[in-house]
Amino acid sequence: MRVAVVGAGPAGVRAVEQLVRAGLAPIWIDEASDGGGRIYQRPPAGFRRDARALYGFEARRATALHAALGALKPRTDWRPDTLVWNLRPKARTLDLLHDGAQQAIGYDAVLLCTGAMDRVIPLPGWTRPGVTTLGAAQIALKAQGCAIGRRVVFLGTGPLLWLAAYQYVKAGVEVAAVLDTTRFATKLAAAPGLLHGPGTLAKGLYYTAWLRARRIPVAEGVVPLAIEGEESVTALRWLDAAGAEHRTVCDAVGLGWGLKPEAQLADLADIPFDFDPLQHNWVPRRDPTGRTSVPGVYLAGDGAGIGGAEVAERAGARAALALLEDAGHKPDAAQVVHLDRALRRQARFRAALERAFPFPAGLAAGMADDTILCRCEAITAGELRAAAAEPPTGPAPEVNRAKAFTRIGMGRCQGRVCGPAGAEVLAAALGCGVAAVGRLRGQPPVKPIPMPLATA
Repeated sequence: MRVAVVGAGPAGVRAVEQLVRAGLAPIWIDEASDGGGRIYQRPPAGFRRDARALYGFEARRATALHAALGALKPRTDWRPDTLVWNLRPKARTLDLLHDGAQQAIGYDAVLLCTGAMDRVIPLPGWTRPGVTTLGAAQIALKAQGCAIGRRVVFLGTGPLLWLAAYQYVKAGVEVAAVLDTTRFATKLAAAPGLLHGPGTLAKGLYYTAWLRARRIPVAEGVVPLAIEGEESVTALRWLDAAGAEHRTVCDAVGLGWGLKPEAQLADLADIPFDFDPLQHNWVPRRDPTGRTSVPGVYLAGDGAGIGGAEVAERAGARAALALLEDAGHKPDAAQVVHLDRALRRQARFRAALERAFPFPAGLAAGMADDTILCRCEAITAGELRAAAAEPPTGPAPEVNRAKAFTRIGMGRCQGRVCGPAGAEVLAAALGCGVAAVGRLRGQPPVKPIPMPLATA
């Protein structure tokens, strides 16, 4: 049986662990040069900061995952630095790119553990040098041991906002402010549900208390106005919860409003998608075991719905067991029961977390007309609104029609960055819910690939 696993983050590692334990040697593909995913990204050889400094409270979990990764590589067809840019479900084929060379491989079953990316709300100045996502700020710190600036503002909402700020201060970087768009009252209302994850809750409370104890400026319920600067960032202007305007001097901004699944391959696999109103994300449809309606295709981790690293590990193992069961193997019943119970408990905590840090849809929908929404094609929010209502191009009743009219989502990111915020702008212009305008359809290649030049 030929099994392929796409992704070597927490979900991918634990999935491969189960497959190898069952006697299989899967093809294991990751776009990065090494595994661990973004959350447990490994630094280059010779990096001097130890695991505790890099991963904080997650050091033990990261070290365990890295050890499993190292032990599993020799027992698989390990393919790092390899992009899966297409999936053909009827032919059961993956199209790969490695070192500039194309290759197609067949599979009997494929497990997609493709992870997630930052969700961004554009604001004036967000395209200036010095502005990154929260995830990119973490990558710079973990993979290269450098910061995105000397004086950094972190803006957005969600646990990653506070974690990134904590990690930067611990690394000796001056953090000018931590600005959370969620009001404290919203978080407090979700507190009872957060007790389903006491360990994670305790870590989050520690990060916030630690930052406040060191007199890092912190504000909740903020409204960002603009990132100032010419050739680089010089300041961030914002309103506090009372409506007073502030200007924080900085040379870099890390921003992010939660995560969205990297689900393009699931889309190409013809898996149906559903809008999750709690996560405010489109997610590929799968059952609690990771099975999908497409024969031979399984999903796990944040690429199937945001759950976090601990959930991803368990979901990866559970999806691999489902794959093995469908292939005729008999899984350990006690292990299945344990995983199912843990995943249900963690789902309750995740629901509370989404309520505590909701995506600020109104902030995205209300962005100024002159704000660059799609940075690849330099399309403004005003141009998208015009496509919704004005002839000769309008009306655009859904996002793919708006894409055809405006070119939003046609650039290098293919809507992975601008898509969620663009849907909010379009829905507000049409006076409907965001689910009604749909999602940008995936198409190959899922990321830019080199094309051979024609020769005479």
